Amino acid sequence: MKKTQIVLLVFLVVAVCAIIGTVYNADTYSGFAEARENPGREFHIIGNLVEGEPVSEEVVESTLTLNFSMVDNLGEREEVLYFGPKPIDFELSDEIVLIGRYEGGRFVASSMLLKCPSRYKPGDIEISSSE
Repeated sequence: MKKTQIVLLVFLVVAVCAIIGTVYNADTYSGFAEARENPGREFHIIGNLVEGEPVSEEVVESTLTLNFSMVDNLGEREEVLYFGPKPIDFELSDEIVLIGRYEGGRFVASSMLLKCPSRYKPGDIEISSSE
């Protein structure tokens, strides 16, 4: 085999491995039901905080944890455990995106992103006209 053929073959193998790895680890949004069916696998779940349910922070084995209830976009309610402090304006968020896995009867989030409500409401904006 020529050197160029060997280099091309190695490049193709690396490219195929990279594509397979990307497809296998592709992040998709799911629901709590799918996470429950696949414990240990990481999922991204979008939902809303359940109003009226308690949100509690406690220290467990020297780690600050946040416990709350959330409803995903498919209507499935689940208890969530998040390792970290409660974000500012947590209760005011429009949507919550959790990244985590189902373990021990609840969803354990390793990361959380909040979609905060709009700073401006339609009636609050003044439009000035330059005449």
